[in-house]
Amino acid sequence: MTEHKVTYAEAGVDVHAGDKAVELMREAVRATQGAEVVGGVGGFAGLFDASALLGYRRPLLATSTDGVGTKVAVAQALDRHDTIGFDLVGMVVDDIAVVGAKPLFMTDYIACGKVVPERIADIVRGIAAACQVAGTALVGGETAEHPGLLAPDEYDVAGAATGVVEADGLLGPHRVESGDVLVALGSSGLHSNGYSLVRRVIEVSGWRFDRYVDELGRTVGEELLEPTRVYAADCLALTERAAGGMHAFSHVTGGGLAANLARVLPTGSVAEVSRAGWQLPPVFSLVQRLGGVPWNDLESTLNLGVGMVAVVAPEAAAGVLQHAGELGLSAWELGSIRPFDPERDVPGTPDLVSGTKGVQGGAVLMSGSYRV
Repeated sequence: MTEHKVTYAEAGVDVHAGDKAVELMREAVRATQGAEVVGGVGGFAGLFDASALLGYRRPLLATSTDGVGTKVAVAQALDRHDTIGFDLVGMVVDDIAVVGAKPLFMTDYIACGKVVPERIADIVRGIAAACQVAGTALVGGETAEHPGLLAPDEYDVAGAATGVVEADGLLGPHRVESGDVLVALGSSGLHSNGYSLVRRVIEVSGWRFDRYVDELGRTVGEELLEPTRVYAADCLALTERAAGGMHAFSHVTGGGLAANLARVLPTGSVAEVSRAGWQLPPVFSLVQRLGGVPWNDLESTLNLGVGMVAVVAPEAAAGVLQHAGELGLSAWELGSIRPFDPERDVPGTPDLVSGTKGVQGGAVLMSGSYRV
């Protein structure tokens, strides 16, 4: 046996740094918490007073969990960590809003090679700021130091949230009907999907993150770090304004527009979408040109400017478009729903997308070319 005394700090874990990080983030976390949150920051479990659920006739709890993916590598390369929280919150709470549920509370998890209190606090401040936008309480979290597994400047983030919806207010395929109108809600940029592709394109092109690009109006790094738009509160507001005319939402994340839209359509229905229906934001055409990325690969990887799709009754479409504008959202009519036609909708057709993410529902038929 060695006489050398091995300590936890020598092994690479600094518990005091973790304590300092909690102190630095405490006020940002508290700012997301209303009277429903019981207890303070630092408890073993976050507590949320669910008394309000007693007023529901049949409350359904909705839950979602996700991470940010390899976008964190861009944040680490640029040493900017205060925006990545919006990507995390958007990926989690917007999946809850898709079914019409109000996200009630969220927790986060950060794994890092070394706890740098200021960096951890920046990440959590971003998460807290995004939770405020979503109207969601941040009730707890965990920071884990993994020396030897992650490099000192490396980290990853994940989160989970819980929401509630009245059973008869649940949105989804069971509400969607032929003749329904698709309303696109514009994305703020790349959001948080497809960054393995995007980072590879930047790498093979020989470009650097600090390169200024005229068509973007900023540097490559600034464009890539643009925070994900958080739609949850807006989706709930649009649903309320539609007064029963909102039938479904599709959150356009990994897999692209068609694959995610198909998940919220009933069997026997087809959504028709014209690619010429909107101007492609510059970052997407830039990625395509720089990497020579095939359009079908780009389309099945990135959101291409559409972050969320609302499926609404025809009589509600104009009101949804108007209210979206009032909320500061870019919105436009994207297409419509029709019955499946066996003569037109031949399985295996490249532009016909169905059966994605294990969901055997409707299909999406893409047509035309993008406006770049």
